[in-house]
Amino acid sequence: MHDHHNHDHAHGAPRRALAVALAITGTVFVAEVVGGWLSGSMALLADAMHMLSDAAGLIISLLAIIVGQKAASATATYGYRRVEVLAALINAATVLAISIWIVVEAVRRLRDPQPVETGPMMVIAMIGLIANAASAWVLSRHREGSINVQGAYLHVLVDMFGSVAVLVAGAVIAWTGFTGADVVASLVIAALVLPRAWQLMVRSARVMLEHVPAGFDADEVERALRQVEGATDTHDLHLWSLDGVSVLATVHVVAGPGVDRDQLLDRVQDTLAHLGVEHATVQIEPPEHIGHEKVC
Repeated sequence: MHDHHNHDHAHGAPRRALAVALAITGTVFVAEVVGGWLSGSMALLADAMHMLSDAAGLIISLLAIIVGQKAASATATYGYRRVEVLAALINAATVLAISIWIVVEAVRRLRDPQPVETGPMMVIAMIGLIANAASAWVLSRHREGSINVQGAYLHVLVDMFGSVAVLVAGAVIAWTGFTGADVVASLVIAALVLPRAWQLMVRSARVMLEHVPAGFDADEVERALRQVEGATDTHDLHLWSLDGVSVLATVHVVAGPGVDRDQLLDRVQDTLAHLGVEHATVQIEPPEHIGHEKVC
């Protein structure tokens, strides 16, 4: 009972920190969309999309903690960890599309400059900067104990630079009248967002397609298994991940003549665990069994 209480407490603090940061980020996102629309600032709209990316990232982090605690069932034997990956894929595709629109609109404004109301633009950007600083402070207190919180903390830090870019653009326009500064700032922010969105989309798609997880080489794993004492061959090795973090494996291992299969199973499991596989299903079989298998 005591261990269960500590487990809940360990998840509770990061969850509350993420919830507070999400509330702050979501509020500022709405303010920046409205402010960008009213002031005509592309930089403010671009920063709002950056905030949307961070808000989605915070939601994903919350889902990872909440859904990750839900046990597998008879109808969901793998559990619900892939919900996080699906949400990440949708988030990345949406932010990528909006960021491309920001770039296209910014280029159009280079040819046809539009007036920008620097007052509302700078006020809302300052609010965004303060809000990002508050979120960073909340998350920094828990980032060492959770990889999800650490990732969210880094997202917020990058977003602070977006707010600074909007403030600089507003100051340049106010002092010089050069409205192109707003376009330049929006392109800088888009340059911060686009690579992150693309990388997240590719990484999420790889998980959804059940590719071999990053950092793993199927050939190296097979070589390591064939070197296990008592193993003469392997086939049907599959490596994948449900959530982009933990690695699962299935493999058939051919035992040599007279080898104790239970001990061989233990050695194979130990080898896979040493390589970083969290859970493995291993079939130990005699050499003559290969004739009854369809190797895939």
